[in-house]
Amino acid sequence: MITTNDIDLVQSAQAVDRDGDRLGDVKQVYISEDGNQPLFVTVHTGLFGTKESFVPLQGADLRDGVLHLAYDKNVDADGALTDDEQGSIFDYYDGRAGGAPSGVGGTPAGFDGTDRGDDTVGRDTSGPTTDDAMTRSEERLNVGTQKVQTGKARLRKYVVTEQQNVTVPVTREEVRIEREPITDANAGAATDGPDLSEEEHEVTLTEERPVVEKETVPVERVRLTKEQVTDQQNVSADVRHEEIEQDGDAATGDRL
Repeated sequence: MITTNDIDLVQSAQAVDRDGDRLGDVKQVYISEDGNQPLFVTVHTGLFGTKESFVPLQGADLRDGVLHLAYDKNVDADGALTDDEQGSIFDYYDGRAGGAPSGVGGTPAGFDGTDRGDDTVGRDTSGPTTDDAMTRSEERLNVGTQKVQTGKARLRKYVVTEQQNVTVPVTREEVRIEREPITDANAGAATDGPDLSEEEHEVTLTEERPVVEKETVPVERVRLTKEQVTDQQNVSADVRHEEIEQDGDAATGDRL
């Protein structure tokens, strides 16, 4: 990777493409606007080195005074860049590689001094094929919802044994002796039979006792249902946006 510490060595180097074919002598090095990253070199190409062409420094390596570039031969016989190579250079100029370059050791004189035609797509840089407006973009949040499973609920029935106490009224019979005097009304029954005799009278006694029986009866129906509850949740995320400000002698400092 070429850094700003390598600029002096790069300016005196020979440039070769990724196949090792010689491109020419390096003339100038162009760095990013913040001065932190070399972006391009200009190379003397063509017969007798009469043309000066831009070559991206992305992926380049400097070894033993030779600048090894990560691209095939940058220019063809008539000095025109290929579409892919134009796209690579435009990618740098539109800010994807650190901003528009500023010159070191000279002023940029165009990519290779050739006319690319009117079919070149305009971009947010100054040039012969660009328009007079700059596009400002920003990120916006698109917030939605999705259903996710948070748990399960089920009904389970089991048997519990408990002690119950119930008070039940019960009755019983007891023996009681009743005595009544002899009267005219009962004299006949009293004197009926021998004067003296031995007799026995037997009385059967009864009582009530609790009897327990159990029966199973349904008491209620239980089921699971779902209901929707709406809550409010705050969602936050970082979004980026571009700002455009005027630069130059007549700068007003206004920012869009």
